Amino acid sequence: MPSSVAALLQDHETSLEALQERIGYRFNSLPLLLRALIHSSFAFENPYVKEHNETLEFLGDSVLDLTLGFILITRFPELREGKLTRIRAALVNESGLAGMAKNIHLGEHLLLGKGEESSGGRDKSSILSCAYEALLGAIFLDNGYDSAQAFVRRYFEIRLNTQQERLLSSDPKSALQELLQELYNEGPNYTLCSEEGPAHARLFTVCASFRDEELGRGQAGSKKEAEQQAAQAALTRLQRDNTAEG
Repeated sequence: MPSSVAALLQDHETSLEALQERIGYRFNSLPLLLRALIHSSFAFENPYVKEHNETLEFLGDSVLDLTLGFILITRFPELREGKLTRIRAALVNESGLAGMAKNIHLGEHLLLGKGEESSGGRDKSSILSCAYEALLGAIFLDNGYDSAQAFVRRYFEIRLNTQQERLLSSDPKSALQELLQELYNEGPNYTLCSEEGPAHARLFTVCASFRDEELGRGQAGSKKEAEQQAAQAALTRLQRDNTAEG
């Protein structure tokens, strides 16, 4: 067992080299890369490890928001803030970042405590997404914004190219949220108005309202689908009212 960070670096030299090759970035500071891979559970079990990757994750989260924001406004200059925010949120949610981590086999390189190791921590979305942000934070500290942005572009622009249509399309709930946020800086509320039918065939009625005014209703076999239908009814009404005013 290693008893110092220097020994830990030596033990994981091959792993660190393989990761750098895979991501196309070579660190000036290998201890910084190692720190990005150290989960808090490993640090807890090894007192000689004074730092783990949580502060790097915090930094990486901010760097990711900044770099992706720049990429999105230059790629989609015609889109409004609400739409850009929704696209960025879809790209950086936990499952999305975990997918990015899996693409570079980041889980193979993590240093986990025995408990996390035995419970499948290398495949947990929460751990992988945090490690991905920590890696980005480490790149930023190692060589600045340009290197961090190049790393983000390398992976996220591929996703933008392959999933652009899905990312740009709005489901009714998202579209209603964006519209009301842009107009009034507030979002809608959804209320379960009624629930009927036998247990195996329930029918839910949901009301979409804004500032205590009902805008639309939806009815479906699931609450989520009923909410989408209510949002669509609200959008149709708002569009009709706007046309009448015009």
